[in-house]
Amino acid sequence: MARRVSTQRKIGMTVLAWAVGLLIFFPILWTVLTSFKTELDAISIPPKFLFFDWTTENYVAIQEQRNYFAFLLNSVYLSLGSTALGLIFAIPAAWAMAFSPTPKTRGVLLWMLSTKMMPAVGALVPVTILFRNFGLLDSRFGLIVILFLINLPIIVWMLYTYFKEIPGEILEAARMDGANLRQELFRVLAPMALPGIASTVLLNVILAWNEAFWTLLLTTTNAAPLTAFIASFSSPQGNFYAKLSAASTLAIAPILIIGWFSQKQLVRGLTFGAVK
Repeated sequence: MARRVSTQRKIGMTVLAWAVGLLIFFPILWTVLTSFKTELDAISIPPKFLFFDWTTENYVAIQEQRNYFAFLLNSVYLSLGSTALGLIFAIPAAWAMAFSPTPKTRGVLLWMLSTKMMPAVGALVPVTILFRNFGLLDSRFGLIVILFLINLPIIVWMLYTYFKEIPGEILEAARMDGANLRQELFRVLAPMALPGIASTVLLNVILAWNEAFWTLLLTTTNAAPLTAFIASFSSPQGNFYAKLSAASTLAIAPILIIGWFSQKQLVRGLTFGAVK
C-alpha cells in the first residue's frame, strides 16, 4: 500500500523544490538581466535588479565587433560531430560489455571512468605537441577528435547502463531469426534503447558545447566556438560585464532552448531502468 503524504509535507517539499530551482537558475537570470544594462548599471552598488534603463546596445555592439553566427556554427559542428563520432565507437563497445562481458569488463569500465579524474592540464603539453605536428591546431576536425575522446568514457558508461536493462533473450531471438550483428545493433538494440541513447546524445552535446579548456587553448579564429566568443570580451583594458553577459546569453541560449523542449526525453532517458 502506498504511503500517504500529508498536505503540509507536500507544500513544504514543493516550496523547497522551487527554492532550490530558483537558486540554481538565479545566475542565469542575473546574466540575462545584466546583458540589458549599461556598463555603468552593470557595476552599480547596490546592484540594480529590475529597475534600470533597459537597453539592447550590448547585443548590437557585440554583433558589430564579432560575427556571432560564425562562432555558433563552429559550436554546432563541434558538439554534433563529437557526439556522432562518440556514438559510432560507444554503441559497439557498450554492446560488447553489456552482452558479452569478460572478467576484465568491470575493470575496463572503471579505468575509462578514471581517465575523467585526471586534470585536463596534465595532458596539455603532449596534446598541443601532437596537434602542432599533425597540423590540427585551430581546426574543426582536431577539436571534434579531442571532444570525442574526453567525453567517450561518459558515453560508454551511460549506454552500458541502458543496454544492461535490455533482456539478452530478445537479442538471442533476433539471432535465431537470422539477424546479423549490424541488424542486431541497429534494428533491435538501438530502437529499444532509444530513450537512453537520446539522453546520452543530449548530455554529450551539452558537455561539448560548454567545453572551454581545450577550445580556448587549441583554437584562435577558424574553429573558435562560442566559448571563445565569450572570452574575447575579456580584455586587458578590463571586463565589460554588460557585453560579457550579452555574449554569454547568446552562447547559452541555443542549448537552453534545446534542453527546455527535450527535458521530458532527457529525464526519461536518465531514469531509464531506474524504476522497475
